[in-house]
Amino acid sequence: MAAIKKIKRLSTPDPKRVDALKAALDCHPVTASLLAGRGILCPEDAERFLRPSLSHLRPPFAIRDLKRAADRICRAVINRENLLIFGDYDVDGVTATTLLLEFLKRLGAVVSYYIPHRLTDGYGLKPEHIQEIAIPKHINVLVTVDCGSSSHEAVATAQAAGIDVIITDHHEPPAKLPPALAVVNPKRADCTAGFQDLAGVGVAFCLMIAIRKHFRQSGRWRHHEVPNLKRSCDLIALGTVADMVPLTRDNRILTKTGLQILQSTPRCGLEALMKCAGIQKKILDSEDLAFRLAPRLNAAGRIQHAKIAARLLMTTDAEEAKKTAERLNELNALRQREEKRVFDDIVNFLNKNQNVMESKCLVLAGTGWHEGILGIVASRITQRYGKPAVVIALDNEIGKGSGRSVSGFNLFEAISACADLVLQFGGHAMAAGLQIEKANIELFRKRLVKVCIDRTGPDDFTPEMHIDYELDLDVVTPGLADEIEQFKPFGTRNPEPLFLARNVRVLSSSSVGGFHRRMMLAPAQGNARLPAIQFNAGPSAAERTFFSQLVYKLQWNRWNGNKKLQLIVEDID
Repeated sequence: MAAIKKIKRLSTPDPKRVDALKAALDCHPVTASLLAGRGILCPEDAERFLRPSLSHLRPPFAIRDLKRAADRICRAVINRENLLIFGDYDVDGVTATTLLLEFLKRLGAVVSYYIPHRLTDGYGLKPEHIQEIAIPKHINVLVTVDCGSSSHEAVATAQAAGIDVIITDHHEPPAKLPPALAVVNPKRADCTAGFQDLAGVGVAFCLMIAIRKHFRQSGRWRHHEVPNLKRSCDLIALGTVADMVPLTRDNRILTKTGLQILQSTPRCGLEALMKCAGIQKKILDSEDLAFRLAPRLNAAGRIQHAKIAARLLMTTDAEEAKKTAERLNELNALRQREEKRVFDDIVNFLNKNQNVMESKCLVLAGTGWHEGILGIVASRITQRYGKPAVVIALDNEIGKGSGRSVSGFNLFEAISACADLVLQFGGHAMAAGLQIEKANIELFRKRLVKVCIDRTGPDDFTPEMHIDYELDLDVVTPGLADEIEQFKPFGTRNPEPLFLARNVRVLSSSSVGGFHRRMMLAPAQGNARLPAIQFNAGPSAAERTFFSQLVYKLQWNRWNGNKKLQLIVEDID
């Protein structure tokens, strides 16, 4: 199937605002336009964006229930009560668990942790976790991280056993919250503090700030050094980038700081994982976190158990770090093979069943598919075919599924319209999970397709490519590349800038790795010569000697202490 052609949308920020930013910052006009296109319109905001600092972090103390949670945990530390941290099995949950565990141990707390198994435990805190783990361990205070906002039954079970539950989470909460001692979730309807974009690890960090404030005010550290929380930013950066929350405001500051720590003095577990992943530590960036470190850490929870990833983050032993990193590398390779097998199964099925492929949305089920990789496969199917997809793994008469959507279509609401056909479901607009009886899958598919047709127009799923600036190759300079680097770290709501050039000549071309194309490009009129690479170019690309339109990213290509300008080709006409 040919690649889906995207509609190009060129950003058009207000020229007066662009000129004002350029004059105030004394920057390249492209830089000013990029800032304005991101809604950064005054020089003060621009300075903070381009030079993020921990001193710019907003105090989190207005978050609902944060003080109550901190007060209870401090009392538990002082009285030597038993604390349990209950985390999620993804990178956000594992980093949040590690972050809070290490902090509380430094305070002298009696604390342990538990991360559920993805397949046997499922997502979130359940009554059996209270009955089988918390009660036998004589837990007094249970703190969730990156989960818990919908765990009504589990919290009620804990209450009945005399266990105080503190929930820290960032997922969409239900209208009625669980009866916990504290629910620290910035997305609560009654919380207007403005921290709703934090990842779970970011919310846990806010709790740490509040605990530190409590102990400082109580005089606990009058004769001792107050804990420096900056060192924790390595974990915050990793969890924040992995969970794809917006890299703006506080998230940007924390991620930038965390990257600096990872580039200089990373914890030994992450240093070992970087070596396994072939990452150059000194030039590590958010893409390395998202596409090389996070998948390896996530592979533990997808294929085996997330406690392997937690062990890597917590260890201070270099030999253990090396062995655990190598194990995560093996699990990630296994995850990739399993993902490819299921993806290829689905593509082959769709190629043979055009009527299914032509549906407005896709519901696909199969036996022998590993539940841990369904979300990744659904995401790849959505990207390939440009439509919502639900992928279901069948085990006897019950299927477990994961779905991904496209911009403009709320998958959670669509599945809600099919609620009578599923055993249970949850999620949000862009991603959802469900359980369903095998006998209902075909009825579910037909209903979901109808909902999709009823709620969308014929062109709603046409993907768009947002171009930041029309930049001809003859005006590309090293100085501009330097200024663009100030926009890092790139991620959600702060994507790497895309540029458009017209009438571009291909002076030379060669194949790299069998799939990629390395080129030397030049404007139709002008003397500029710029190296470029096009990934997954396809065999026909070698025949092209001219592009009427070229969409590209401008980067420094660094290797062994050297750097040179390079264009990353994203689209050609």
